[in-house]
Amino acid sequence: MAGGRLTLPNVITLTRIAATPVIFLLALSPGIGARIAAFVLFVVAGLSDVWDGYLARRHGWVTDMGKLLDPVADKLLLVATLVPFYIISHRQAPEGLVPWWGPLPAWVLIVIFGRELLITVFRGYAARRGIVIAAGRSGKRKALLQNLFAGGLLLWYPILDLSSARGWHGWAWTAWRGFHGAWIGLTLALALLLTVYSMLDYLWRYRSVLGIRS
Repeated sequence: MAGGRLTLPNVITLTRIAATPVIFLLALSPGIGARIAAFVLFVVAGLSDVWDGYLARRHGWVTDMGKLLDPVADKLLLVATLVPFYIISHRQAPEGLVPWWGPLPAWVLIVIFGRELLITVFRGYAARRGIVIAAGRSGKRKALLQNLFAGGLLLWYPILDLSSARGWHGWAWTAWRGFHGAWIGLTLALALLLTVYSMLDYLWRYRSVLGIRS
């Protein structure tokens, strides 16, 4: 395992970080094309996360830099989607409402961002003590559900715009809208549960950093 060397997986992660402000701006844009572009770029960013992880493990390019940068990229991608969702759902009713949830509640952002802030501070404290905390299974599953929610909602908005512009109706559209809405609502609920669980999991697994012994 390399230390702070700039490897290909790290370059991919840095590129993903650079893409987050673009996703943020595209997600807030009212145009159908811009919103579709936000969804596509988000999917590419998500796939790059899988790809850089595979390359790091496959070729032995796992680095401490990568362990620290990867969670940062995930957090920035989260900000680049959740903040626009909050703004859109509160300013563009009814088409901007989040299925099952209505306007995205502020407490949802507080729970998600609060958890990320706490774990980031915890990671920094551990790093100063020579312990690098990499993403664990619960954290990865939490991130997966958050991405499934974010991707679903990023696609939801331009599809609704298209349906209004082209007058979509009928049983097929109704069925798809119901399925898509349920996907968004359910993945957000599960993501919130795993957000809290993964936080407790990290703190417990690395409790020795806080001086807590079994």
